[in-house]
Amino acid sequence: MDAKVFDKSKLPSRHTTEGPARAPHRSYLYAMGLTKEQIHQPLVGVASCWNEAAPCNISLMRQAQAVKKGVAAANGTPREFCTITVTDGIAMGHEGMKSSLASREVIADSVELTMRGHGYDALVGLAGCDKSLPGMMMAMIRLNVPSIFIYGGSILPGSYRGQPVTVQDLFEAVGKHSVGDMSDADLDELEQVACPSAGACGAQFTANTMATVSEAIGLALPYSAGAPAPYEIRDRFCMTAGEQVMELIARNIRPRDIVTRKSLENAATVVAASGGSTNAALHLPAMAHEAGIKFDLFDVAEIFKKTPYIADLKPGGRYVAKDMFEVGGIPLLMKTLLDHGYLHGDCITVTGRTIAENMAKVRWNEHQDVVFPADKPITPTGGVVGLSGNLAPDGAIVKVAGLKNQVFTGPARCFDTEEECFEAVTNRTYKEGEVLVIRYVGPKGAPGMPEMLSTTAALYGQGMGDKVALITDGRFSGATRGFCIGHVGPEAAVSGPIAHIRDGDIIEMNAIEGTLNVKLSAEEFEKRKADWKPRATKYGSGAIWKFAQNVGPARYGAVTHPGAAGESHVYADI
Repeated sequence: MDAKVFDKSKLPSRHTTEGPARAPHRSYLYAMGLTKEQIHQPLVGVASCWNEAAPCNISLMRQAQAVKKGVAAANGTPREFCTITVTDGIAMGHEGMKSSLASREVIADSVELTMRGHGYDALVGLAGCDKSLPGMMMAMIRLNVPSIFIYGGSILPGSYRGQPVTVQDLFEAVGKHSVGDMSDADLDELEQVACPSAGACGAQFTANTMATVSEAIGLALPYSAGAPAPYEIRDRFCMTAGEQVMELIARNIRPRDIVTRKSLENAATVVAASGGSTNAALHLPAMAHEAGIKFDLFDVAEIFKKTPYIADLKPGGRYVAKDMFEVGGIPLLMKTLLDHGYLHGDCITVTGRTIAENMAKVRWNEHQDVVFPADKPITPTGGVVGLSGNLAPDGAIVKVAGLKNQVFTGPARCFDTEEECFEAVTNRTYKEGEVLVIRYVGPKGAPGMPEMLSTTAALYGQGMGDKVALITDGRFSGATRGFCIGHVGPEAAVSGPIAHIRDGDIIEMNAIEGTLNVKLSAEEFEKRKADWKPRATKYGSGAIWKFAQNVGPARYGAVTHPGAAGESHVYADI
């Protein structure tokens, strides 16, 4: 830490701690045991998504204490607070999933309001589960005070009869059980060992994908996002983050200095290279929106198209996050991408140095097969592909990592809810070769754009993962595998083409060419559209209704406010 004295004349906390008029405000701080010196130091918000909903979040409060020690050691005053989390693994497969995407907005909004209301000068944000990572980073970019992101870390793999397992195996086991390939006793045994520790889902699902993004985009310290939650080294990363955020205040390095068009491209690159979750194509545009940068689904897809797939991670590969951390972590992945021209090395990061400077001392590890050299990839193009066509004028997304067949044509079988489709899958009333269509589950339609892991995992468990395809205007979990296309836009609720498909229509999908079409003439589409009527949801009030009223298209991140383009001031400059 270079700077030991801070001038608060330009920091937000001057509005709450400085001058005679703020004596009442200071009295509250004295009531909590703060000293005069602490009150007049920079106030640093330490925001945590801690809760007891799931293992993803359970270690965050402990890690927050380490952050606070780091802030205090560097002459700052930490102020801890919590926000919500909706954990997708618990919300999956029922009405709770409609709360998931909306929670991203609530997280960003609640962190913003807490920071604004109390005049905090910087932010260290800790998050563990899928939507909480982008939600926390969106708040950082929106507020634009010096900020550092901390991932709570991944879970350790379980062990089932000597074989490593993750929660993905459990979701797929439900499908095996439904067709008699797994007994009640075996399912019970598996569910008790699949998740053996604190931490977020261990494979390259959404949480680990967005954790990888946090380092690549420059908001997290190198190596910090890869360490599993139970590892004691996490506390060291947390304390260092607390110290480093004080350096960022002194040097006035802010999130919008870090999150640029180039750094967003870096983020999309690591998603594709690691075979990451399709949800990144929703969250990266939302983060860009907070910075006033135009970066939509098609921009993300363009990066995906030219990025090699090099990290052999589940669900399409063999390894989990713990394995990648132990052979070199996210910097190992980034190093080979940088060396072969796939990353912008001149992007600044929370270290105060550039990506290239951070990577200067990273050495390639030849004694591992988790991450391949970028010039000798698993496949030459990314693990995620963007699609468009007459069925998806606003785009769609599919994960192809580990997918053998990337072309599929078949008759549509339409469902207007996931529950209807899951019932058909459970009862095996669908046919091999069909394209299952789940619609009216987009951002407005569901409302909330739920994930479809229960259905896709059940298909895989039944041995049908590569024998049928599935398309939806909703989302897929990072754990989804098979020919599953999400984010189809425009969504059915706004009369997008997916609303007008009928059973038996022939749908053509080609992940190699990046196309998604239905064999219907423009005239037939228009005829069907004229007969279409909007569908009401049962959410006529509350947070989910509020989300549905404000949410925009998935193509632009399913955001709920104008973003930086609508700003007349930035919080950091109040």
